[in-house]
Amino acid sequence: MQIIVPNFILTPDKLLSNVSVAFDKKIHKIAPLDALQKEFPHAKITKLQKNSLLMPGLINAHVHIEFSANKTELSYGDFINWLYSVIENRETLVGGCKNDCMQKAIDTMLACGITTFGAISSHGMDLEACANAPQNVLFFNELIGSQATMADALFADFKARLDASKTVNREGFTPAIAIHSPYSVHPILVKKAIQIAKNENLKLTAHFMESEAERRWLDENEGEFKEFFEKFLKQNSAVSDSKEFLEHFDGFGTLLTHVVQANDEELKKLSLNGHTVIHCPISNRLLGNKTLNIKELNDNNIRWIVATDGLSSNYKLDLFEEMKISLFMHANAPLVKFAEALIKGVTIHAAEALGINAGAIAEGKNADMIVLDLDQEPTDELALHLILHRYNISKVYINGELKKEQ
Repeated sequence: MQIIVPNFILTPDKLLSNVSVAFDKKIHKIAPLDALQKEFPHAKITKLQKNSLLMPGLINAHVHIEFSANKTELSYGDFINWLYSVIENRETLVGGCKNDCMQKAIDTMLACGITTFGAISSHGMDLEACANAPQNVLFFNELIGSQATMADALFADFKARLDASKTVNREGFTPAIAIHSPYSVHPILVKKAIQIAKNENLKLTAHFMESEAERRWLDENEGEFKEFFEKFLKQNSAVSDSKEFLEHFDGFGTLLTHVVQANDEELKKLSLNGHTVIHCPISNRLLGNKTLNIKELNDNNIRWIVATDGLSSNYKLDLFEEMKISLFMHANAPLVKFAEALIKGVTIHAAEALGINAGAIAEGKNADMIVLDLDQEPTDELALHLILHRYNISKVYINGELKKEQ
């Protein structure tokens, strides 16, 4: 048992002071220090410096670790140009990111206060790095392939990667399933993968409505994807439309990434089924896509959270940076309230979406916590200041263990 003594504690709904936290793997009690010392007389006590803030560890629900080698290889500003550059540089990107490259990305996230991440794994090459990561990991084995003639082989490869992830036996590592997108996965494969997720109660995610090219291809079999699919896959029509794709997920809450091109009917469908939208503002900007309409999500009572995506469409894996960019992109949102929503989008709301017992400094929650060194006493605008000023993260606890100290 340990007791940590901060000046302030950020909970989902209020800021606490003059209380401490008793914890091992879980948070057992939040109370004044003298009361905790009486109840846990043998606990190790860690007293923090002046103006220290204890808050939940951050949760990055969507990141592509395998593509962490990219810096200047890929083309930004337009989704299709970016996609062509990914294909052109695929061997360099994937082959150029060995374990040390992926470990660097994981260590960077840890230094940025990320205590849980969702790894979208296209090839399984990141399995070892993620299995050995200090963070909690939801390992989303990704299924991709739109050609019916290749369906059996593609599903066998996906199933082998999923089975390999199930052999990892360590606390905090959870196998999961990712469906790449409605335009890139044949409905037969979608159905089979979702059935596995339902049978085994595995978390499920998918990219959905990221680009105008996707919107036009699914709606009209036209647009920039038409040339792409004819050139690479000899396809002249989409394998699915958005309505059919979403229907596969009925009754099974799913994390859908991007969603910047969704229409009213699709938003109602997301709301009805309790799906969560993953907001990746930097990725959307770099790939020339729209800004997510947060107001529409709120109006439809759709939960949204924030993630970095991968370094193939970002310049760093830092959720504080991601929140800052989002704060300025959504210029019409009420500033302080939106900052508070962003903080929840990388803590409690992200934990709820991923089904993990974290995301809050609260009794019974996992002891995934970070310590920030504030410059002065916090104000009612603390959430805004956390995003704007990028305070030093001096301690990171995961499942009650100190994983980083500065």
